[in-house]
Amino acid sequence: MRTMTVKLNFTNGVPLHFYDGSVRVIGSRITLDIIVGHYQMGDTPEDIHDDLPSLTLEQINAIIGWYLSHREEVDEYIREGEIEAEKVWREIESWPQNIAGREKIRKLKEQLIKN
Repeated sequence: MRTMTVKLNFTNGVPLHFYDGSVRVIGSRITLDIIVGHYQMGDTPEDIHDDLPSLTLEQINAIIGWYLSHREEVDEYIREGEIEAEKVWREIESWPQNIAGREKIRKLKEQLIKN
């Protein structure tokens, strides 16, 4: 489960809540990170809606408006999540069965290239 040091407060009308260790759109599994990522890449609310049609434009606009008013906290929340994800990735990569599996795949690739 994700641990957070950043405190996020959702104002009335913003369809976000904490669920299962992350901030999600109420009634969906879509995370705040996904919407903010789209927005930061230059997607318009309409573009986001095209990619995430289960959300309404009203929800998307409310979330983006809230994000713009709380950018510093949200960006820190996202950074914390990225740091935690990297730690988990490094741990999984260090498991002996994964190291052995990568070595097996590397040898198979070498064999394919030789043939």
